[in-house]
Amino acid sequence: MAQSFPLQTLLELMQSRTDEATRKLGQLISAEQSQRSRLLMLEEYREEYAQRLRDANAQGITRLILRNYQDFLARIDEAIEQQRLAVMSSERSTKAGQAQWSDQNKKLKAIDTLSERHDARERYRENKQEQKLLDEFSSRKYSTQDPSD
Repeated sequence: MAQSFPLQTLLELMQSRTDEATRKLGQLISAEQSQRSRLLMLEEYREEYAQRLRDANAQGITRLILRNYQDFLARIDEAIEQQRLAVMSSERSTKAGQAQWSDQNKKLKAIDTLSERHDARERYRENKQEQKLLDEFSSRKYSTQDPSD
């Protein structure tokens, strides 16, 4: 009978932790993509609004309207800067998540390699045992046969 892998509990724990790290990394990547998408949306909106200012300026506008456009553009620029910081923070989180996933995956592979080696040794031992039994059976069969057969 094959002996069970003594570190099976550890292998299952490492698999669970790797699965969790994979799930978390997926969430981090999704969050980063979302942050980038928001930044792109803000930048596009700023460009559209700046184009409106250029169009209005070409038609002639009052100083008050010009000042309102400029104030609003300044607020959009602030929002863009804050969003860039959020993207950078999200990138750092994603990199940390990738490092954690990589570390966890290495640990899992190390334990899995030990498990595979254990399984190979057990198969070898079982095959050797089976061959020994077959040899014994074969030697009994020929030793009990009548030589005149």
